[in-house]
Amino acid sequence: MLNRLARAIERHCQGMWSETAVPRLSLVALDELLEPMEVMYEPMICFIADGAKRTAAGERSWITSCGEMAMITLDVPVTAAFEKVPYRAAVMRLDSQALAAVQMELEEAGPPSPPAVAAAVTAPMAPELVDAVTRWILLLDTPEDIGPLAGRIEGEILYRLLRSPLGPVLRHWSLADSAASRIRTAARWICDHYTEPLGIDEIAEVARMSPATLHRHFKAATGMSPLKFQKHLRLQEARRRLFAGDSTAAQVAQAVGYVSATQFNREYRRAYGLPPGQDAARLRTRLSDARPVPVLVDGSGAKP
Repeated sequence: MLNRLARAIERHCQGMWSETAVPRLSLVALDELLEPMEVMYEPMICFIADGAKRTAAGERSWITSCGEMAMITLDVPVTAAFEKVPYRAAVMRLDSQALAAVQMELEEAGPPSPPAVAAAVTAPMAPELVDAVTRWILLLDTPEDIGPLAGRIEGEILYRLLRSPLGPVLRHWSLADSAASRIRTAARWICDHYTEPLGIDEIAEVARMSPATLHRHFKAATGMSPLKFQKHLRLQEARRRLFAGDSTAAQVAQAVGYVSATQFNREYRRAYGLPPGQDAARLRTRLSDARPVPVLVDGSGAKP
């Protein structure tokens, strides 16, 4: 079944990463190993049909391999490193309204809830889930079927996810006033205000938590403190701008919120191993050598 899923992904993925005509579905196909990539993830589930990928967020890291799925429950900057190719994956962006509709049906039908488990980042895919994801992708073969059927198959996938080991995490994610929802709100707010001077008290007010509670839950979810999360966002955006080559390091530092260019240079070098200018030159050299470059995304959506 995984081979069928991998073939469907390969057939419909244009390049390494492809958005598709099916709402909330993207595809990833990679045949050569790349340098680690800094990307911005949004709430999503990644279904891996072939290969393996290591993901790191702050102090946490995990590997997702063929036949497994990985769930991200909030907007978070990560480093993705492909461990094994060929790599084939389907990505479903999570939609809270679609998930809530499926949960209501589950409550009405009264199926037994899965046993409580510790919140897991990865879990194996059941054959029924692999089949549903494959049929979701195969709708791309008959575009006229996407409108009538895509939502129904997405609902089936969400149903099977709720009955999987990830079910308790998904349920908690969808609750309007859960700790997960408050941390998600705080993370998105930081993403929207990362260039501004922020304090932990201000972020805690947005999350409607005490500073100590916010720090504990935020670090458990992201692997970093809220202020380190903000710094990571600043450095990612700075690296993207430097690679584009249309601004000096001093201009970039100011644009992403640094008051001190010296502090920016120091933190940039600590994060990437080289001063800003040298690191940008290294990335451009890789591009000129026709090697895939780990360019940052702008935070508008999940990438590989």
